[in-house]
Amino acid sequence: MTTEIKVIAVATPPTAGIAFAFITGLALLFASGYAQATSLHDAAHDQRHAMAFPCH
Repeated sequence: MTTEIKVIAVATPPTAGIAFAFITGLALLFASGYAQATSLHDAAHDQRHAMAFPCH
């Protein structure tokens, strides 16, 4: 008895990865920028000021 495994490769355009990285980056930036929890605020505080992102 033999088992056949067929693999179908689906290529995604390179722009899909770039768009995903861009959207993920924006989400992380705004999530940390508008965080109200003290621990999240303190963790991202210096980086936000370095990027001129207002947090106060």
